[in-house]
Amino acid sequence: MFSLKSPQADSTRAQYSTRIAFLIAGFAGAAWAPIIPYVKFRCGLSDAHLGLLLLCLGAGSIVSMPAAGSLAGRYGCRWIIAIATLAICAALPVLASSASIPLLATALVMFGAGVGTIDCVVNVQAVIVERACKRTMMSGFHGLFSVGGLLGAVAVSSLLSLDFSPAITSVSVAALLVLSAILALPGLLTGRTNAEESASFVLPHGVVLAIGMMCFIVFLTEGAAIDWSAVFLATARHIDVRYTGLGYVAFACTMTLSRQFGDYLVNRVSGRFLVTGGSLLAALGMILITVVPIWQITLFGYALVGAGCANVVPILYSAVGRQRYMPEHLAVSAITTLGYSGILTGPAALGFIAQITDLSLALAIVGGLLAVVSVMGMLIPPTLLQNRSS
Repeated sequence: MFSLKSPQADSTRAQYSTRIAFLIAGFAGAAWAPIIPYVKFRCGLSDAHLGLLLLCLGAGSIVSMPAAGSLAGRYGCRWIIAIATLAICAALPVLASSASIPLLATALVMFGAGVGTIDCVVNVQAVIVERACKRTMMSGFHGLFSVGGLLGAVAVSSLLSLDFSPAITSVSVAALLVLSAILALPGLLTGRTNAEESASFVLPHGVVLAIGMMCFIVFLTEGAAIDWSAVFLATARHIDVRYTGLGYVAFACTMTLSRQFGDYLVNRVSGRFLVTGGSLLAALGMILITVVPIWQITLFGYALVGAGCANVVPILYSAVGRQRYMPEHLAVSAITTLGYSGILTGPAALGFIAQITDLSLALAIVGGLLAVVSVMGMLIPPTLLQNRSS
């Protein structure tokens, strides 16, 4: 358990800083996406070579998360988030301007490590703040991550559409991230763990492993929506390529909106019901996507998937704050690593399945996995999915 120093976790400042940190996490990750085509064309990369380069980002994220949880346990969240933000800000201009593949690969590893570190540590902060306040706030925090992602994608795309160069755009984004981090720093926690909790990494076990597997599937679903929705709409539903992005828009909008009301729902409806019901709703959405050959129904299906998945992960993160199988900073690190493994590696696995069968079957498998999450939600101890933090 963290022994907290000033500022107190239940203070208004700590809540405010946690919200800004989630915005930073979402904004930073999304700001890179509109720059990817510029990297591809500047370096003359094929799709396969670009895919290999992007693995550097995933590698940086996955490797950094266990270390981030350990560092947060020893030194608190404040300076870990600050250093990770600076790493992102240093990497972005290189990604936006360099034509050197080795330099781009190094910058992507740094960028991925920074994003992965913030994603992990901000959830450690959120678990502590939510428990200290004795009220549910996790869905709202994750909702701000979604808002940050939308703002990051829109802001960078808008600057690029106004003929700002990628380099100037990236410097502008970096300046905004630094300013946001400065605003967040005073309320980020500086707690340390007790000596018996100083292990650098512990393999997830018990209910933490189960929660991590559930997060893996939900994150895999999000990765499928990001990476495959446009392809599915173009190839299976035959809509104009200009409108294929509407699938992810439907998913992201309902996810963001549902998370804004998530804390209200968790205070009035059983967390177990929201996990099992949300997973089933998302599974139903996947069935509609893959079975009904009408593109409007496909968009509706993606909207159901976003609404169903929206509050599952926030509720599971809150549950990690209540379990006693593992120190919470290591547990958060473990499920974050497992979850992001889903979003980073899952879409590639779906591509392999689609190659040997078809994309509809690959997405149907995701629907089946969401049904498994619903069953697992029924098996999680009810005390971990209670309505209010304790």
